[in-house]
Amino acid sequence: MEDTSARIPIHQWAQDDQPREKLMNKGKEALSDAELIAILLRSGSISQSAVELGRSLLQKVDHNLIALSKLSIDDLMRHKGIGEAKALSIIAALELGMRRRLAEVPVRKTVSSSRDAFDLLYTSVADCLYEEFWVLLLNHANRRISVEQISEGGQAGTVVDPKKIFKLALEQNAAGIILCHNHPSGNLNPSTADRNLTDKIKNAGNFLDIKVLDHLIIADESYYSFADNGLM
Repeated sequence: MEDTSARIPIHQWAQDDQPREKLMNKGKEALSDAELIAILLRSGSISQSAVELGRSLLQKVDHNLIALSKLSIDDLMRHKGIGEAKALSIIAALELGMRRRLAEVPVRKTVSSSRDAFDLLYTSVADCLYEEFWVLLLNHANRRISVEQISEGGQAGTVVDPKKIFKLALEQNAAGIILCHNHPSGNLNPSTADRNLTDKIKNAGNFLDIKVLDHLIIADESYYSFADNGLM
């Protein structure tokens, strides 16, 4: 059966099908991604309702909210029907979602697994379009001291200076560190350069009595742990 709802203004839809009313009456879980985006957009365009505009925007990123969160204001405004105000609303909402995720992780949580480390590092690299290198500094109880950016490069790699890592570790009296970088390509496999760099930093940590506990490669919402795979 043909769906004619896209050609009818939202205010003329049945009340239960209108995104705001649906949210109020049925709860947030009842709304599709496109309907949630429609609430952010507040209005559609001449040719599309807000819901249809949300759907077409999601189609542009293969219905991947992570990919949507990586779009810039200019990227969003290239989509027909999305102006500056709508683009800013989308970016702000997705950033709030990211910050909510970070807020759910206790700041002083004990890091006892690669998943614990991922939870603390994910928001730093999740939306990066270029490769970045970060380090998680831990105290003697394996609790978070801070998360620090070490370098930023291009889509194929970034230059990492071990001296900067250990300067930060010594300044903050860290007992252990966890290395982290992202792969914008989505490929989680470590390269030969990744392995060599990890060994180099680990050896330097042994000399300074600072434990290099793990190295995470993050891509989208997945990660590769050197420790879990016996490479530490």
